[in-house]
Amino acid sequence: MQIMPKLLVRALKALALTAVLVWSLLPILLIAVSSLKPDRDIFAAPPRWLFEPTLNNYVGLWTRWGDFFQGLGNSFIITAGATILAVITSAMAGYAYSRFRHPGLAFSAFFLIFIRLIPPIVITLPLFPVVNALRLSDTHILMIVLYATFFVSLGTLVMRTFIDQIPREIDEAAHIDGASRLQILWKIIFPLSAQGMVAVAVFVVVYAWNEFLFAFIFTTTRAKTAPLVISEMFGAVEGVEWGVLFAASTTQLLPVLIFVMLAQKHLVAGLTAGGTKG
Repeated sequence: MQIMPKLLVRALKALALTAVLVWSLLPILLIAVSSLKPDRDIFAAPPRWLFEPTLNNYVGLWTRWGDFFQGLGNSFIITAGATILAVITSAMAGYAYSRFRHPGLAFSAFFLIFIRLIPPIVITLPLFPVVNALRLSDTHILMIVLYATFFVSLGTLVMRTFIDQIPREIDEAAHIDGASRLQILWKIIFPLSAQGMVAVAVFVVVYAWNEFLFAFIFTTTRAKTAPLVISEMFGAVEGVEWGVLFAASTTQLLPVLIFVMLAQKHLVAGLTAGGTKG
């Protein structure tokens, strides 16, 4: 009698998982398929699933929107720089929160949570004149610092949870053997909390690769990212080339999708870190 309820629960779980996958992956599939369709078939009613694939949209993207690939290069530079900066800073801050006890640290932990709740648009207006005064507008370094700063708070909390699970006795034994704080951090803490660092990296990569608001306000040409170029395709004077637009969206989406799929187990570990801690 207990077998049926278990089968029902499994069936409901499988149905729920299928619904989530369809909800998440169907738009991506539609974009990728549309990028291979001729223009006349993209918005055909009813939709045409049987068609002759073509790469003309990707050829058009290469010939008419060269700025897009320059934007992809800028996105890669900014995302890589922001990820490295955010991961290292979060790991060091997480170590400080995990290993030291001070009233100021406790207060700053609440401050980290508070500032994470502030919408990015709130800080862009007061930040704009500061950026212009420092002559950092439309530079890669500005975008790297902005994106890394925006995720250091969350990354610090994630890394603190991971480092809390590393026994303090390991630190003490290394200190007795003559290791400095920096050596303990580099040779012990970083390797043992690598899974958490990958989880933080996933968060930063997904955010920095797709971010639009900061890029729209603080870049014009030299540091313009791929999402900004895609937005310009909507306002093209000669009209929207939907096939080319879908080709650009697919090209922009593919690298981060592959990265997330490769790092998904570390992402799950980052989301559930500390959930079973006694």
